[in-house]
Amino acid sequence: MSAAAVEHPCDGEARKLLKEADRLMEQLPGHRVEIIGGVITVAPPPDSNHAVVLTNLMLPLLSAGLHGDETNVLQGIGLWLPDGEDYAIPDLAVVDADADEHLIEFNCYDPRVFRLVLEVTSSNYRNDLRNKVTAYAKARIPVYVIVDRHHTRVHVLTDPLTDGYDRHEVYAPGQQAVLPDSIGAEVKLDVAELLKAGGTGTVTVSG
Repeated sequence: MSAAAVEHPCDGEARKLLKEADRLMEQLPGHRVEIIGGVITVAPPPDSNHAVVLTNLMLPLLSAGLHGDETNVLQGIGLWLPDGEDYAIPDLAVVDADADEHLIEFNCYDPRVFRLVLEVTSSNYRNDLRNKVTAYAKARIPVYVIVDRHHTRVHVLTDPLTDGYDRHEVYAPGQQAVLPDSIGAEVKLDVAELLKAGGTGTVTVSG
């Protein structure tokens, strides 16, 4: 996610949250509005470095053939979460090619069509590293990748449980972040290149 998020707690029935989220989207074009854990979160448009990281991430996914007959690589697609009327909009996702047949509501799709979700952190990094870990695990998203610009790491989380992931691999600059082939192809990400593109400045390469 981009820049600092502003949490907007709302009381009342879950349906009121969706109406409030819809109102905020109309008032704040270009902002990302999500409901995580019953709390509306509003994030301003991403900075250019955030966008460059996403472009650099798409290249190996596309080269691996993940945008084709079986899967698509998409930015900003809505993901319906199992808690109440919660939903998220991950920065990047690998989804089944027939995802459009699994629309639930509020322009969000069934979590079962998501093979991977990915977030690029900004100043609201705690949301990506904590709240979304729980939310995506509960939704049974099989792979969650975080490009953590704050701590200069890439996290690959797999094997979702009820409140988190059973496996959590952390990759530092100088390493290749290996994505599980369950997404449909073998993909490795150059951590140093991603973090440099993310505007984190000079990163220390280990090894």
